[in-house]
Amino acid sequence: MSVDADPDTTKTPGSKGAGLEDGLLRAARSCFETGGLQALCELTRVACVSPAYDADWLERGEILRAAGMLAEWFEGRALEGSSVEVVTIEGRTPLLLAEVGATGGRPRSTALVYGHLDKQPPLGGWREGLQAFEPVLEGDRLYGRGTADDGYSLFAATAAIEALQREGAGHPRVVVLIEASEESGSPDLPAYLDALSSRIGRPSVVVCLDSGCATYDRLWVTTSLRGVISATLRVEVLEQGVHSGAAGGIVPSSFRLLRRLLDRIEDPSTGEMLVPELHVPLPERRRLEIERLVEELGEAAAGTFPSVPGLELSGAGPLDRVVRGTWEPSLSVTGADGLPPVGEAGNVLRPFTALKLSIRTPPTCDVAAAAAALEERLLADPPEGARVSLAWDSPGSGWESPEPSPWLDEALEEASLECFGRPPGAIGVGGSIPFLAELSSRFPGAQLVATGVLGPESNAHGPNEFLHVPTAVALAGCLAHLLRAVP
Repeated sequence: MSVDADPDTTKTPGSKGAGLEDGLLRAARSCFETGGLQALCELTRVACVSPAYDADWLERGEILRAAGMLAEWFEGRALEGSSVEVVTIEGRTPLLLAEVGATGGRPRSTALVYGHLDKQPPLGGWREGLQAFEPVLEGDRLYGRGTADDGYSLFAATAAIEALQREGAGHPRVVVLIEASEESGSPDLPAYLDALSSRIGRPSVVVCLDSGCATYDRLWVTTSLRGVISATLRVEVLEQGVHSGAAGGIVPSSFRLLRRLLDRIEDPSTGEMLVPELHVPLPERRRLEIERLVEELGEAAAGTFPSVPGLELSGAGPLDRVVRGTWEPSLSVTGADGLPPVGEAGNVLRPFTALKLSIRTPPTCDVAAAAAALEERLLADPPEGARVSLAWDSPGSGWESPEPSPWLDEALEEASLECFGRPPGAIGVGGSIPFLAELSSRFPGAQLVATGVLGPESNAHGPNEFLHVPTAVALAGCLAHLLRAVP
């Protein structure tokens, strides 16, 4: 199964010309071609849905099966000085811990590489010929749930280490950590970091492979991530449903009352969040970074979306949209209870409405303070005496990258030029990776690098998710360059 780039694709990584391809990139590609891509296809078939979306995950055993498959594949690569273990703590999702000893006389440094194996649920609407848990390779794209988010991560990390060893390049001690609760907000990760602290040690660099890229033609480094606060807001008006002809106009509609509550925290005309604790100033260095991004990519800087014809996007232009998507808070309603499907809806005034709220917070927002302010607004003075309740999920803090050391800046520049043929780019990402805030606090002296393959149209969490395979290969080559440069 070839992982070469489509020759008709103009923005393709690693296109330096025949015979001039970087040796580390070539060795990383070999790892994908000699079993890595096939193993990723097999992983795609595993319905290892994250616990937040599958209460019976332990009984189903799919998460543990995925961890076992990855461990078996890694062990089969027979890397020098390597070991791998699926670690379990009772009541928590498993964690895969792979270790590779230092080579080339470099025993002191440790690099930690992070990924996750749990997946979002399938959702509907996959186009004809595609299914969430059935891999389909079309040109450069490998379709399937979890291919890009984040099933490729262990294969990229392994390819990077294997490339270094095949090319005879020294590398530091490498710890690869693949967790299984990230899509649920990483609630199990802190317990494993505590339990495995002596084995992990104190890494000098942490590389997260779960982020995004603005294009597929270079290495993109994430400089900020938004946080997330999620909760279920429920409004009850009746003990049971009653005929809408009898109660309509007398008993308040639970949907109308819930809508009024949302208007307390969001302007329904503009989408602006009305809670001051959700807002932070935009740092000047990030504004300049965004301006450079927009200058190069124009409208595409804010991302591309499968919008219906005629939809007016929020924001005054691409610069404003990038700011809104990376440094401003936003509210999404991601689920509902109490609303029957349209085809089954009778003339009944329903007893309650519940909505799942997902609130994205700016990178440096204090999520605890913001959640407290939201709760005060939503629960104070229930409208028309209705019963209002709010059930919180664990909040996830945002993250802003620290200034990189000179060696890291140089390594990232070299890696992108060698493996993509273009210098690296920097972007803020609107999604969340709670792991990074956790690691920043645990290893304050470590250099942190967040990158990934979630690029245009890759549609993580939605239908038709795909991995752009040449980018995954080139990213593995970049990781090899980075590991080689760790002092």
